[in-house]
Amino acid sequence: MTVIIAGCGDLGIATGLRFAASGHRVVGLRRRAERIPAPLEGRSVDLQRDVPTIDPDTEVVVVALAAGSRDVDTYRATYVDGLRNVLDGIDASTATPRLLVVSSTAVYGGDGAVDEATPATGGTPTADVLLEAEALLRSRAPEATLVRLSGIYGPGRERLVDQVRSGTVTLATTPEGSRMTNRIHRDDAAAVLVHLASLGSPLPLVIGTDDEPVRLDTVSRFIADELGVPLPAPAAPQDAEPGVLARRTPAPGSDKRLSNALLRSTGFAFAYPTYREGYRAVIAGEGVRHP
Repeated sequence: MTVIIAGCGDLGIATGLRFAASGHRVVGLRRRAERIPAPLEGRSVDLQRDVPTIDPDTEVVVVALAAGSRDVDTYRATYVDGLRNVLDGIDASTATPRLLVVSSTAVYGGDGAVDEATPATGGTPTADVLLEAEALLRSRAPEATLVRLSGIYGPGRERLVDQVRSGTVTLATTPEGSRMTNRIHRDDAAAVLVHLASLGSPLPLVIGTDDEPVRLDTVSRFIADELGVPLPAPAAPQDAEPGVLARRTPAPGSDKRLSNALLRSTGFAFAYPTYREGYRAVIAGEGVRHP
């Protein structure tokens, strides 16, 4: 069986290596094929502009594109144009692969409990682009599996650990002032994609997140304790910055609690079910950083 990973960056490589370990031929598509490690077969292709060749024996295509910038035009070129080109490549091929496309839980604009039945309302320029890409997928490949992943961390994604270590993270002045976060370790995210590709019947939509939504301050305190460094200090109100430093009042859409009940019901087992197991592994230097 041939598996094609369209967008073979960090997550794509981790996913491809899992498929390869199961005995599958894996072809990775990326601008610079030399950055794709063996045993994956790298092909240089700019998915923002070019229609890729999809081998006739391809049984699975995973689209795991990454913009690398929050510029809206870059987002659209990556997620909308890139997906369109992959779909055109599939249409031009004789293959009829199972298709899995990675999106983000950022498309959920509200607060509170969120599962697959929750409407995705977007609300930010980048989230709206993701919804545009999702609409394209539904119109062109309604049988595909859309996988909305929460915040990915892991080897090479250690920003919060570095901030806690350097003392640049501060805590909210009240417990409710710290925003709720939802996370998934990079290796679990890759395992989710491989797992979903193996199911007897494809699911239309799955949220990929770990077992425990948690406030950012709680994670920061845990990391400080694991590192053996002083706890972050409370922030002065004027110092709080959204998305990096803790806030006194969470912004709309920043207090989501994502459910992985559907994913769990398929039999998926997490290697890192909460931030505790995951960040301990990150701090211990476990795992591979992919180029």
